Amino acid sequence: MTDKERVILIGVETNQEENFDRSMEELASLTQTAGAKVVDCVVQRRPKFDPKTIIGKGKLHELGILCDNLQADLVIFNHELSPRQSQLIDEVITIPVIDRVQLILDIFALRANSREGKLQVELAQLDYLLPRLVGQGKNLSRLGGGIGTRGPGETKLETDRRYIRNRISAIKKELKKVEAHRKRTRQQRQSNQTFQIGLIGYTNAGKSTILNLLTQAQTYEKDELFATLDPLTKKWRLPEGMEVTVTDTVGFIQDLPTQLIHAFHATLEESQEMDLLLHVVDASSSDRKEQEQTVLDLMDQLDLNQLPVLTVYNKADKIDREQFVPTLFPYVLISANQSSGKTELNEAIKKQLFEIFTPYSKTVTEEQGQLIEQIKRETLVVSIDYQEENHDYLIKGFAQENSIVWREENKEEKE
Repeated sequence: MTDKERVILIGVETNQEENFDRSMEELASLTQTAGAKVVDCVVQRRPKFDPKTIIGKGKLHELGILCDNLQADLVIFNHELSPRQSQLIDEVITIPVIDRVQLILDIFALRANSREGKLQVELAQLDYLLPRLVGQGKNLSRLGGGIGTRGPGETKLETDRRYIRNRISAIKKELKKVEAHRKRTRQQRQSNQTFQIGLIGYTNAGKSTILNLLTQAQTYEKDELFATLDPLTKKWRLPEGMEVTVTDTVGFIQDLPTQLIHAFHATLEESQEMDLLLHVVDASSSDRKEQEQTVLDLMDQLDLNQLPVLTVYNKADKIDREQFVPTLFPYVLISANQSSGKTELNEAIKKQLFEIFTPYSKTVTEEQGQLIEQIKRETLVVSIDYQEENHDYLIKGFAQENSIVWREENKEEKE
C-alpha cells in the first residue's frame, strides 16, 4: 500500500470572513476524501488577503521551512489562487501548491464514473488550468500523480495550449450530444406520466443512503464528501402501487467553485424537471443551518425554488429527537439507517402527494383489469371498492393532471 500524500493546509482569517473554522474543517475533510493525510494546518489572521501571495511574505517563507521539516508533499490553500498568485507562491515553495478549487476538481475526477461525468470534470479542469499553465511545470509533470494531477494528461497540458483549446471544444460538442440524449430520456419519462422525485442537499447529508432505502439501488454510499457525482435515476413503487422515479444528484457544498456549477449544469438541470424535491439535511451537523442556506441559495440560482420541496432531516439516530427544532417546512425527521426510516419517509412523501395531486373518483368495469393496473401505477390509490349491483369497481385516490384518470375522462367526454 502506497503512503498517503502528506498535506499542509493554509487558511487566512480576515475580518470579513464568516464561518472560517467550518470552512477549514471542510477543507480537511475534502483532503481526506481525496486520499491524503493532513500533517499541519497553518492559519494566519490579517485584515485582508495579501494581494500577491494571500499570506504575507514572512509567513510564506515560514511555510517553505515547515514543508521541509514535515516532509510535506503538497500545500493546499483554502482560497482560490489567481494565476499570478500561484506563480509567486511557487517561486518560494519547493513542493506543489494547489487551492480549494483544484482539490474539489480532483475529487470529482476520482468520483466520476459515467461518460458524461468524466467529460464534465475534464472540462472544468481544463477551463481552470488553461490560464494557470505558466510556472506549473512541477505540478503538472509530477511522475507519481497525486492530488491535483488526476484527469487530463499532464504533459500535454504543459506543452500545448492549442491542444487544450481543441480538447475543450471537442468536450463541449460531446456534452451537447450527451445532454440531448438525457433530454430525450427525460421527455420519455414525462410522456410516460411518471412522477419524478429528485434528491438534493449538502454533500454527505445521506442522499445516496435514502435512494438505496427507497429503491435498493445499491449506489455508493460512504461517510465522506462527494460520494455521488453522476446522477442516478431509479424506479420506486410506493406501498399503494404507484410507480415513481427517484434521482440522486451531486451534493452541494459551501463555496462550490463556479467552474463546477457550469460543468455540472446538466446534472443539476435534471432537478428542474422534477415534480417533487427531497431536500436531505444532516440533522446532526453542527453547521446545519449554514448548510441548509447553502443549498437554498444554490436552488435559487438554479430556479428550483418554484418546485414543491419536502425537507428530509436525516441521521436522527445521532441526535435527541425531543430536542430537535426544524427550520424548514414541511419536513420529516428520519434515520435512513434504521428500518423505521423507510415507513416514516413513505408517509411524509404520501402526504406531499396529497397536497400536489387532485382527488378523483373513477368507476371501472370488471373487464377493464388492465386499466385498473395502470391507475394503480400512475396514481395514488386510496381505496378500491367492488360494487356488486353494477359489477364494477369504484376507485378513489389522488392523481396529477396528466395521469390516466383524466385522460380516460377526456376520452369519455369526446365519445
